[in-house]
Amino acid sequence: MGEIDGSYRVLQTPGTRLGAQFNAGISTLEPGQSLSGNMISGSRSQGRGLHIRVQGLDDSQEFFDIDPKAPAQTLLSEVFLRGNLMESDYFGLEFQNMQMNWVWLEPIKPVAKQVRRPSNTLFRLSVKFFPPDPGQLQEEYTRYLFSLQMKRDLMEGRLICTENTGALLASHLVQSEIGDYDDVADRDFLRVNKLLPYQEKVQERIMELHRRHLGQTPAESDFQILEIARKLEMYGVRYHPAADREGTKINLAVSHMGLQVFQGNTKINTFNWSKIRKLSFKRKRFLIKLYPEVHGPHQDTLEFMMASRDQCKIFWKICVEYHSFFRLFDQPQPKSKAILFTRGSSFRYSGRTQKQLVEYVRENGAKRTPYQRCVFPYTVCTLFIRQTPCLPYQFLLSPSALAPQPQRSPLPVALLPDVDPQPAGPGPIATEEGTLLTYQVVVYIVYFKTHVPLFSQRYPTDKAYFIAKEILTTERTYLKDLEVITVWFRSAVIKENAMPEGLMTLLFSNIDPIYEFHRGFLKELDQRLALWWGRSNAHVKGDYQRIGDVMLRNMCALKEFTSYLQKHDEVLTELEKATKRLKKLETVYKEFELQKVCYLPLNTFLLKPIQRLMHYKLILERLCKHYSPSHRDHDDCKEALKEVAEIATQLQSSLIRLENFQKLTELQRDLIGIENLTAPGREFIREGCLYKLTKKGLQQRMFFLFSDMLLYTSKGVTATNQFKVHGQLPLHGMIVEESENEWSVPHCFTIYSAQRTIVVAASSKVEMGKWIEDLNLAIEMSKKSQEKSSIFLDPGFGDHSNRKRSSDEVSLEQESEDDMNSSRTSLDKQTHHRANTTMHVCWHRNTSVSMSDHSLAVENQLSGYLLRKFKNSNGWQKLWVVFTNFCLFFYKTHQDDFPLASLPLLGYTVSTPEESDSIHKEYVFKLQFKSHVYFFRAESEYTFERWMEVIKSAASTAGRMSLLIPKGGPMEMNGN
Repeated sequence: MGEIDGSYRVLQTPGTRLGAQFNAGISTLEPGQSLSGNMISGSRSQGRGLHIRVQGLDDSQEFFDIDPKAPAQTLLSEVFLRGNLMESDYFGLEFQNMQMNWVWLEPIKPVAKQVRRPSNTLFRLSVKFFPPDPGQLQEEYTRYLFSLQMKRDLMEGRLICTENTGALLASHLVQSEIGDYDDVADRDFLRVNKLLPYQEKVQERIMELHRRHLGQTPAESDFQILEIARKLEMYGVRYHPAADREGTKINLAVSHMGLQVFQGNTKINTFNWSKIRKLSFKRKRFLIKLYPEVHGPHQDTLEFMMASRDQCKIFWKICVEYHSFFRLFDQPQPKSKAILFTRGSSFRYSGRTQKQLVEYVRENGAKRTPYQRCVFPYTVCTLFIRQTPCLPYQFLLSPSALAPQPQRSPLPVALLPDVDPQPAGPGPIATEEGTLLTYQVVVYIVYFKTHVPLFSQRYPTDKAYFIAKEILTTERTYLKDLEVITVWFRSAVIKENAMPEGLMTLLFSNIDPIYEFHRGFLKELDQRLALWWGRSNAHVKGDYQRIGDVMLRNMCALKEFTSYLQKHDEVLTELEKATKRLKKLETVYKEFELQKVCYLPLNTFLLKPIQRLMHYKLILERLCKHYSPSHRDHDDCKEALKEVAEIATQLQSSLIRLENFQKLTELQRDLIGIENLTAPGREFIREGCLYKLTKKGLQQRMFFLFSDMLLYTSKGVTATNQFKVHGQLPLHGMIVEESENEWSVPHCFTIYSAQRTIVVAASSKVEMGKWIEDLNLAIEMSKKSQEKSSIFLDPGFGDHSNRKRSSDEVSLEQESEDDMNSSRTSLDKQTHHRANTTMHVCWHRNTSVSMSDHSLAVENQLSGYLLRKFKNSNGWQKLWVVFTNFCLFFYKTHQDDFPLASLPLLGYTVSTPEESDSIHKEYVFKLQFKSHVYFFRAESEYTFERWMEVIKSAASTAGRMSLLIPKGGPMEMNGN
């Protein structure tokens, strides 16, 4: 045969099924037991090291610095160590060579000798060896990574199967990602996540199959995915194009059992390892020598032609590694170097065999903390990154494919300027003008599946940094809120041609300039926070460890928009008038409010620009209080505070008027049976749940107190979440008295009015006190008012028969929920209203909220990254959390357009964890309502205190107590 380029003699070793399913914990390599533990300490070069980019199985990306002369095993060990991957020998790193073929990185050779430009090459973590039985994968975490490989193979067209099997695999992937079937969640998930090339065609089938997986855990889903995949002919198959002696095009592949030959996608032959005597290649020829057949003569040597010698050698090396991993008991020793000349390749497999790996995991895996993960939907967003010479780009990381232990060095999470100010990569994200790069990055909307500590120990301790960071995080949310109007609502009205041109001009000519200004402002904040603790020399010189100059410059510029902000009163009024006048606009308005992106009542977003001024004022006050007068940032912050306080003072009265008008219009849409709620002079005071005494006994009712009247409503069996008005009592001449003793009902009081007398009971003594104080205050104000309410009920309004009763006769009317169907308005015919508005939360939590509470909540808006943990779970999930309108809204990242989960806080208590909670972390606060318990972990002492402060203002009774109740009074909790 002439000169041999490379050969490998197959040793006949018994093939056994190795291992069985084993309940192991989180993967982590013990010190001294990594593949090259002695290399790790020196893997980061202090000189001109290689900067390597590695993509995980979940498409997250991470940077690694290695010595150019170090073997590639150093990089592999670092990847496995940082990922705490115990069964690491099943995996490898692959890259694309000059011919765009995926090639495995060889552990023994230096990276620089295998890749022409390592720093510009993407290395991809992938499954290298596919065992025949998923039971051989002893760790749940490893099976999860294998399922991600199956997902990748499905999408890339490698795991070829029938459409029905593809749909079944996809259904298990959906179950693993988002849990039990939900029609809306399934459609949303499949809309933004591509699992199959032909997904649209089989989407209904995927959902039908997903419905059958009820109660299946993520671990069970992963196991099912592997069970189905392993039975497929293309499981673990990687094609290597070749041709036989007749020139027929075929594909060669290698598996645990031996070599396979495919024609098209059909397997036409398999050569088991037991039949193969020797594998070799000579230039472009790949040779397989077989043992003589027992049942007659057979061709001794098979020859296949490949496209090049390099491709031939690549396939030969893969065959050598597969045989060694699955068939040998012990790791093969490297071939000794010849003194004078060599004949053939010296390549050998380096690493543990499957048998060694199974034994190692059995001995060490039981020590691990059990790997757990929660399941919630995720989506794909586009990360826009600007690249500049001074600030190399950094990728957003999603560590869902990593499961580190607390004692190991965790993979940094979401290395963005507002999450980790000292990224592990070459520097922070560049946000100034430059080349715009776009990357598709997988990011989870709500939860991580693995439990990765969010915050490393490299955060700066300066409180000023975290105060400045609050400006950045809340600015991100504010800009997203502006986009609800400038992008989403504009698109909706233009599409339906629903808004008159004059109103379009009035609305968008006022808000567009504000939006553009804040886009530039956010860019400056982003850059400054990135440089505050970045890798540049700025943090050494201290040039960028301040925020006052940025704030002063932008607060001065914001003064130019005062005229725009003063027009918001007109904008809100004209928009309300137009929706009443134009049916088409009303329809578009209502339909838009039901979209996920409009997570608050639409006109709430129009108030955001003025409310934002109050936020700047409060944050700058905290900065000025923190800085000493001699601090270099103090004077700028003080001047910026002066500028914004001046604007806020000018607009304070407008804000009060707008907030009241916004609340009245919101209630007008949610209440059936009353018109013209936005009458001039009317002010909203309190809304909440009380129990009204009727002939049926105490019945739950929703009460609304205004400056001129008291409404009570019920939520009946209608097609919407609206409330129907049952009674309207003018405040003129009204008297309120406590009457617990008279009726023997706890927290009971009587309301005497000109039309009727009603008896109501609150959920607690504190709630009763709030209502009585606010009612008496409103009654006193109405006496002094020169104007009397002109809004009285017509004779045809429900319960009119009770008007003739004397004031000392208690109204015990029969209130039927069925009569709500008799007086439906056009508003009642639309789909469900959002269920997390304050009126609905008050209804379900038996509590109340006043206008002063609303005003306080506006001042206390907050957003940022937190870790969340359920009461009975072991792991923490990273979330982008927005607090507004007495509610926490959960996102995966600040880039998401809408939340997929929310937590109304009314009635919740907030505290620090108790000893029985077994929470041994810093900066953790606990939220509890009855049996519902959540834990949240902040990144610093300052952010912890801020979250506690704002949540207390919304959650605890003390925080929402009426100003008229004396301090130190009863402190019962609502809803208990």
